[in-house]
This record gives sequence, C-alpha cells and structure tokens, in this order.
Amino acid sequence: MHNHSRFGRGVFLIVGLVVVFGSIVGGYVMHHGQLAVLIQVNELLIIGGAGLGSMIIGNDPGTLKRALSMTLGLLKPDPFKASAYNELLQVLYQILRTARKDGLVGLEAHIENPESSEIFRKYPNFMHHKQAVALLCDTLKVLLSGTVEDHHLADILDMDLEQQHNESTAVAAAITKTADAMPGFGIVAAVLGVIITMGSIGGAASEIGEKVAAALVGTFLGILLSYGVLGPIAQSIEARIASEHAYMLCIRTAILAFARGDSPTSAVEFARRNIEPAARPSFAQLESLTRGATT
Repeated sequence: MHNHSRFGRGVFLIVGLVVVFGSIVGGYVMHHGQLAVLIQVNELLIIGGAGLGSMIIGNDPGTLKRALSMTLGLLKPDPFKASAYNELLQVLYQILRTARKDGLVGLEAHIENPESSEIFRKYPNFMHHKQAVALLCDTLKVLLSGTVEDHHLADILDMDLEQQHNESTAVAAAITKTADAMPGFGIVAAVLGVIITMGSIGGAASEIGEKVAAALVGTFLGILLSYGVLGPIAQSIEARIASEHAYMLCIRTAILAFARGDSPTSAVEFARRNIEPAARPSFAQLESLTRGATT
C-alpha cells in the first residue's frame, strides 16, 4: 500500500524502532533489570557478524548493494505518493498527445534523449525514476521501429516488469532469510557463552552468573533483531516494492491503451483507473491535470 499521510515511511520506521526498543528496555528496567548486563558487545559481534556473513555468502554483490540502498531509502519520503501519480499522468498525456499530433517520428528526439527533452524536463520527479523513464522511452522506441506487432507489446512489457520486480523482491527475500536466521545465530552465541561458563566451573558464583547472563543475552539479541528489526525492515521494503510496481503498471496500462488506438485522453484514463483509490485523482482532477500539461 502507498503511504499518503504527511509523514513519510521513514518517520514510522524510526518511531516503530523506538517503540520496540523502548518497550523492551522499559519493561526490563521496571523489573529492576540492570542495563549494563544487556550491553554484550561480544554477543552482538557474533550474531551480527554471522548474519552479515551469511547474507554475503547467499547473495551476489548487486543484491547486497541494493539491500543497503533500499534500506537507507526507507528513511526518505515515499516517492510513489499521490503527487507522483499526478505528475505521471501529466507526462503520459503530453507524450502520447505529441505522438498522436506529430506521429511517433515526432517523439524520436524526446525518447532518444529524455534528459534534454523539453517535455520530460518539466517533470523532474518522473525523471528521477530512472526505471520508469526507461520503460516509457524504450517501449515507445519499439513502437517507433515497428519491429514488434502491437499484440506482442504486452508480452514485452510484462517480461520487463517481471524482471524488475524479481530483482527488487530478491532484496526483501535476502533480508527476510537473514532475519529468519538471527534466532539461530543467537543460539550459537548462547552456546558459546555456555561453553565459556563451563570452563569457569569452580570459580566464584558471581562470575559464573555473569557468564550465564551474557550467554542468555545472545539468545535475546538474536530474537529481537529478527522480529523487531530485520523482519519489519524487510516488510517495509516489500511495501515500497509493491508501490513501485504499481507505478510501473500505470505506465504499462497507458502505453497498451495508446498502442491499440485509444486517444491520449482515454489512455491516461485507463492509467488513472489503475491507481489505487487512496492515490487516484478524480476524473475532474485528471481533466485539470491534462489541461495543465498542455499549457
């Protein structure tokens, strides 16, 4: 689902983490727990290092890079909000109107060099979505070349979107698998702590108690990082991926409608109906947007 409130997903991510850690630490302190006992750098090193290492082993460098980028991207406002769709409908209408008025040949200069196009430069937010620009321009190039029949265009678009979606979902899957493994790594850290404790049998009871507590912190951290941090992050990334996919489907709908002979107005109306209700402009708003795109 898209986030259309005045607060970005990044704000909710931070607030959520504060609530998770605040509730746990607050409840622990209320039970007269000592915070110093929870500060076990060695346990965090074992769990965090093992989790990172497993992620490196199981994924290619591109997926790891995208995982870091998409995680940091959660701190930024959702780029696929209602205003982004308004701009998308405007650029689609103006591009398709130009194609209907001047023919696909008249579009060549715009789709070959979108960065220097007087049409695309009017819509900086759309230009920021490189994959969206590529999908629109590359598909219009295919129409211009005439190498693909119109009834095969849907297949090309579906393949393109499927590959983009698979690439993105691989990131969420990688983080989810790491989250699932964290409790296991917590047990590893705890077992190592028990091994150290057993080696100290015969020492002072207080020393043995400290080592047992440190070992148990490993299990605690593994479960907390899994269900309180990495799992929610993966879920947020999945939501962002779904928002991006819906945005791209809007472009697909407009192109296919235009390719089968619909007018630019009808094509963007089909695209508008493809937007979820919370972000969808009304029919009257669409008319206002299209008039604004031609002035």
